[in-house]
Amino acid sequence: MALISMGENRLGRGFIVLAPTQAGLVPFGHMAGDPSRHCRLLGESQRLRGRIYLKDGAITEDELTFDGRHIQPADDSSWHLLTVDRSDKVTACIRYLAHPAGTFYSDLEVSKAVSHQPSSFVSRVERAVQSEVAKANRLNMTYVELGGWVVGEELRCSTEAIRMVLMMYALSQTLGGAIALSTATTRHNSSSILRRAGGKSLSERGSEVPAYFDPHYNCEMEMVAFDSRFPNPRYAGWIGEFREALLQIPIIAPSEETVTSSLLHLHAAVMGPVAERVTDASLVA
Repeated sequence: MALISMGENRLGRGFIVLAPTQAGLVPFGHMAGDPSRHCRLLGESQRLRGRIYLKDGAITEDELTFDGRHIQPADDSSWHLLTVDRSDKVTACIRYLAHPAGTFYSDLEVSKAVSHQPSSFVSRVERAVQSEVAKANRLNMTYVELGGWVVGEELRCSTEAIRMVLMMYALSQTLGGAIALSTATTRHNSSSILRRAGGKSLSERGSEVPAYFDPHYNCEMEMVAFDSRFPNPRYAGWIGEFREALLQIPIIAPSEETVTSSLLHLHAAVMGPVAERVTDASLVA
């Protein structure tokens, strides 16, 4: 599972990361603004998600756009890790939605996901998640929700699923650390793969929150929690390789303006108050 140049492995597939619309201050000096490619790759990932979800019976055709995309409100605000083949076709994807400090439970995707469950279950989830959000704030880490994870049929019997999860650990560590949650289906062993990498059941007052049946997606779901500081030790070396790979693989922003603003603010953060004044003047000009 070793990486080679540009995050591509010997099987001819590699990673690309799409930045959100408002990326803010990020540690990727090589992030490139390419609106056309960003739009195309995001659209491809949404079509892949739509095709797989539809085939699995998780959604109906009327939940897709006319061109087959499954669009979710969180897509524009999220980082997206994509696996692409040598022709730049998206073959797997996962979404990384980072929430700002001060986020409330009602702002989170999980609050919508369990809203139709019994009130006692919803209250239990809310207490557990609020505790995790408070921990993230206390540790000056970001609270993150992982979602939209699909792996194309051609990669189902490969290492791709675990590679993507390990890259999520690497991305969260690179971005400053995260307490994360995924509402993961038991279908295709998704939740078990997350646990294998270091995830644990969401807990409330020392008791695990049980799996639940999601009538919308027509499958059993588990809530798996992560702390980016504590992956499965077995994979620590590989996660280190993925962090190094993030310095090489393409990070694509949806606009040139996003890249310019991020790099100028990153320069200001590194160089101090003098550079910050220069940065502000440059942005005004």
